[in-house]
Amino acid sequence: MKDEDLTLLDIMERDIPHAEFAFLSACHTAVGDEETPDEVIHLAAGLQFSGFKSVIGTLWQVDDSVAKHVVKAFYENMFSDLKDGGVMDCTKAAWALNRATHAVKTTVPLEQRMVFVHIGV
Repeated sequence: MKDEDLTLLDIMERDIPHAEFAFLSACHTAVGDEETPDEVIHLAAGLQFSGFKSVIGTLWQVDDSVAKHVVKAFYENMFSDLKDGGVMDCTKAAWALNRATHAVKTTVPLEQRMVFVHIGV
């Protein structure tokens, strides 16, 4: 989408047959749009609706300099037992997020740990 915005509808209309997992670390990816507060779909839900089995989004503003520790710990847990040539198991995402938020509790404030939410399997 070089010259125009990528919309949720654009994503939802794509055929993504092997969509397994998405990590949306941008702000407010798991909340609705302020201009359409009655709409129940948000980017994270839209990705799941499009076929992604597991999605992590954020509920409010994320401080990148702090949240990067949660993201790093998440991926360390998510791929901790993956062998060379192995396939990621998206069903571990909720567990990996839980482990990550516990792993960084001494360095990341609670309000920046609880901003992440998992939806899906």
